[in-house]
Amino acid sequence: MKRLIPTPPAVLRRHLTHAALLAAALLLSACSGKPRVPDWQMNAQASAQKALEAYLSGNDRVDRLEWDRARAEVARTGRPDLLARLELMRCAAQVASLVAGPCERFEPLRADAAAPERAYADYLAGSLPPQGASLLPEAQRKVAVSGDGAALSAIEDPLSRLVAAGVLFQAGRASPAVIGNAIDAASTQGWRRPLMAWLTLQAQRADAAGDAESASALRRRIAIVEQGAAGLR
Repeated sequence: MKRLIPTPPAVLRRHLTHAALLAAALLLSACSGKPRVPDWQMNAQASAQKALEAYLSGNDRVDRLEWDRARAEVARTGRPDLLARLELMRCAAQVASLVAGPCERFEPLRADAAAPERAYADYLAGSLPPQGASLLPEAQRKVAVSGDGAALSAIEDPLSRLVAAGVLFQAGRASPAVIGNAIDAASTQGWRRPLMAWLTLQAQRADAAGDAESASALRRRIAIVEQGAAGLR
């Protein structure tokens, strides 16, 4: 069997989030000797990956364009379950970037989504019951079960770590160690959007603690990121 999409470890090495693992399922396997892979599969894969990278990098124009292209390609199948997986990919990137709010485009598709996708959506929203953790991608499972940041260091993939940190933040469990871990993950990859969000959060907490020196240093970092992002919007 020859696969169009990399196996999960390869996907993780390319820094796709766990929602991307779910989204990868929509790009079905292609077997040798069978008809060639449909164009929609290849187009949807390419656009979804470009959209994810653009979103994390803070490139709003490319972000919007590529998500729309990916949706249009998946919509050609008339399958809401596949579209639901794609929407989870974007929602996970938003959680990683501390963008609050429900996964609006997923909810109208929930009824047709499979159980793992529904569980992942609930996890991102902070409403997954403990018994649902077994349905999550492996890297997120430990965080969902433990409910704290101790499991973050075991998550090798930077974006997966950011997603888990975002879920902890929504649950009010973003300790200084969680925030620092998220900042390191975003900074290492050059992902402006989540980096800005987590640096801002850390600066706000430094202000609240009366640590003017740390707050000032953090805002100098924020200013550098803002300068680099000025031409992208």
